[in-house]
Amino acid sequence: MVKIQQHVSLQPYNTFGIKTYAKSFVEVNDISALKEILALDGEKFFLGGGSNILLTGNVDALVVHLNIKGVELVEETDRSVIVKVMAGENWHEFVQWSLQHDFGGLENLSLIPGNVGTAPMQNIGAYGVELKDVFVQCETIEVVTGEKRTFTLDDCKFGYRSSIFKTEEKGNYVITAVHFKLTKSPFHKINTSYGAIERELETQGIGTPSIQHVSKAVIAIRERKLPNPKILGNSGSFFKNPVISKAQFKDLQLAYPAVPHYTLNDQEIKVPAGWLIEQAGFKGMRFGDAGVHTQQALVLVNHGHAKGEEIWKLAQQIQRKVLQCFHIHIEPEVNIIGS
Repeated sequence: MVKIQQHVSLQPYNTFGIKTYAKSFVEVNDISALKEILALDGEKFFLGGGSNILLTGNVDALVVHLNIKGVELVEETDRSVIVKVMAGENWHEFVQWSLQHDFGGLENLSLIPGNVGTAPMQNIGAYGVELKDVFVQCETIEVVTGEKRTFTLDDCKFGYRSSIFKTEEKGNYVITAVHFKLTKSPFHKINTSYGAIERELETQGIGTPSIQHVSKAVIAIRERKLPNPKILGNSGSFFKNPVISKAQFKDLQLAYPAVPHYTLNDQEIKVPAGWLIEQAGFKGMRFGDAGVHTQQALVLVNHGHAKGEEIWKLAQQIQRKVLQCFHIHIEPEVNIIGS
């Protein structure tokens, strides 16, 4: 029998450290407990690692904290393995587990906050790699019926920081486990295409990097640029990098010749949201306890006692200014809860 608590603080369960309360709260440690909770009447809010949400008020629902653990090797060949990971496993700890076993594919995604179960929802990505590149399938339970359903790579409709779980099936399924296909040595595909990784490896004097070297380089870069949520509340990158047309980019480049960019195809170009925010004058700015990080303008921070609505107001102010300056709309990557 699961134990439901009343009026529970959610401050320890969100990386922004926002002090809000759940009307009721339950921790789920296995599939049978999850099904028991799903059978109950009333609205439910599913919470994983709390790394990609901004709570702008109390949650007037049963908050279900998914804490189902386990890592299992389900298939192995000479070239690769398939690993099943339960939703409650910490993402970075799983990445480190894979590296300890010399399984490749996740090293560029080191030190991303959150849990495994929420990773497919966002199609998390960093330094030239996205979750979809190693994804096989995910196991889910339908919220209304309690029935199990498996989503394949094609089923998930992965896009840039998006999936079917953020669009047409939003709120309809709970991800309980994710299957990944990872490489075995000597079949690793080392991805150092991002200049920051190449520079970091060069600084460390590494000419022929292993997957472990790439992970350490990514961790070093992220630790320099991004604040530790345990010290300074944040949710990592707050905004998505906008994708604009080639014509619009040419106009932007005329005004700002040094604008950093990444060409996606013949028609689309990605521009760093952090650069736009910094050019708009927000880097390092502070409005009460809501602020923009001094090292990375893409990260909004809680300096101690900021309310979720204060951080959201700052985010909206940034959106308006960027739109005014560059005619580019930047969208939150973080899920705004309660707005």
